[in-house]
Amino acid sequence: METGEERPGLAATLRALNVALGRPASLWVKESSARNLRHRDFLAPRAALGAAFAGGQVPSDVVAAVTALGGPGVLAVRGCRQTAAGLEVRLRRCEAFRRLLGPQPGPGPAPLPGPQAAVVLHCPALRCPGGLTPRRLRPVLLADHLAQLLRAQGLSTFLVPAVTDKRSREVLQQLRVEWPSSSTASPETLSALKQSLSQCHYATHSERGSGVASPPEDIICKVHLKSYVEQHGLEGYDPNLGVLLVTEEKLQSLAELQQAVLQGMAGCQGSCCSVVHIVSCEEEFQQQQMDLLWRILDPGASMDLQKHLVCGPVKVTNPLSPISADHYFQLRKRQMYEASVMKYGELAQDEAWTEVIDILTVAAIRFEMLSTAHRSQITLDLEDSSISTKGTKSGAFVMYNCARLATLFDTYQRAVERGTYPPLPPASELNFSCLREEGEWLLLFNYLLPFPEVLQQAAQLPPPSKGLRVTANTEAVCKFLIQLSMDFSSYYNRVHILGEPFPHLFDQMFARLQLLGAVRDMFHTALATLHLPPLSQI
Repeated sequence: METGEERPGLAATLRALNVALGRPASLWVKESSARNLRHRDFLAPRAALGAAFAGGQVPSDVVAAVTALGGPGVLAVRGCRQTAAGLEVRLRRCEAFRRLLGPQPGPGPAPLPGPQAAVVLHCPALRCPGGLTPRRLRPVLLADHLAQLLRAQGLSTFLVPAVTDKRSREVLQQLRVEWPSSSTASPETLSALKQSLSQCHYATHSERGSGVASPPEDIICKVHLKSYVEQHGLEGYDPNLGVLLVTEEKLQSLAELQQAVLQGMAGCQGSCCSVVHIVSCEEEFQQQQMDLLWRILDPGASMDLQKHLVCGPVKVTNPLSPISADHYFQLRKRQMYEASVMKYGELAQDEAWTEVIDILTVAAIRFEMLSTAHRSQITLDLEDSSISTKGTKSGAFVMYNCARLATLFDTYQRAVERGTYPPLPPASELNFSCLREEGEWLLLFNYLLPFPEVLQQAAQLPPPSKGLRVTANTEAVCKFLIQLSMDFSSYYNRVHILGEPFPHLFDQMFARLQLLGAVRDMFHTALATLHLPPLSQI
């Protein structure tokens, strides 16, 4: 890519294709299967054309406009023709390889100082007595992943509550979850909430010794949530919400949330700070109570920015007894170790493999928990080790393919040092017309091209159209990595990258190394959102 040339994007190309058709609605479909990509890259289906053009026939001047497509951020079109399937477009693939794999553009305009928005991610499961279980672990892993995605998009992110329980901290450290361990709530924030509660006309305070039964010592008062909901016309709340017994512990929880919001607003120059409560479906009712209590005690705050992201249940099949998150981790680790010994023999018993097996275990659990849409149920079969050790849909499979790339480049570098191959030339000198194998276009078109948008969309938290619940594409990165690993593995098994050291073969080898170097970097970037370091060996 020449200096200053904008990186082509999928969304920009689709927008340009729609403009060329002269229709406001999106008619184009991006092809993704190897079979269809042999013939076309984009298709406007015949049915859609029939609704947009008389008789479904696209005028010649429109076809010409599509064929002439190009410009900043847009992939150039090689040809456009109308077939029985619809209007088919093929891209200038060599140019696409050059623009995506060639020299990177120069630095863009200076970014605005500091983050422009902040998000507080709140996991009430970390306050539950009895420690972490697989059910409570799911929203925590989701929040940890979402925090990384949001930070990558430039948002300031805060995680609440602080984890004070030693056992829970140890489990989270094993799973490479980065979570604060000390609360930032100030006594002043708690005091302000108590003052607001004392003046709240939705609260009923019982005076001890007044002749009526006194509430338990830890109950401060009762707050009538249903009255508040009805008077303010709020939608989406459980109709069974009635009276909440307010305790010191509940006020402490709100104080910690309030403090995080204040920090978020201070860090982004007073811009909005949204709060996402990430809860299991079993905790949703209790969090709605806390949501309303916060609204009542701090009506001046931007409480309309509270969102509830609800995780589906986690079902454990045939458990002999309730299991903890630590037991779950140790079980998957033992399965990973046994599978590694079976595959690699004594090598897997070496001390150097201890960290490798730990990382593979974390990958297995994170993919098991995060590759399913957050609102759907997860079923954990603890006796089935295939989720952690075999199959193309496991985290171990993704890490294995990432390690294959590391091994490839390590082998190439050692060969360069021995004088077998010359060093990789600058990207501007590479001949991308050598990339003609269908797997190479698949890697570029299905993965490298849309990857920035996959990360962006996975971090989006659209406001609920109605009610409280928000839906996020938190499974997108795991699914992307699984599919990428399958297509990369197929290509790598089929194509010999480091061939014989003959000069006439170097152009193709260099172009392939440049492509796979970009794939490796993409693996690393995506895995970083899961707190998974790349492995150099398996």
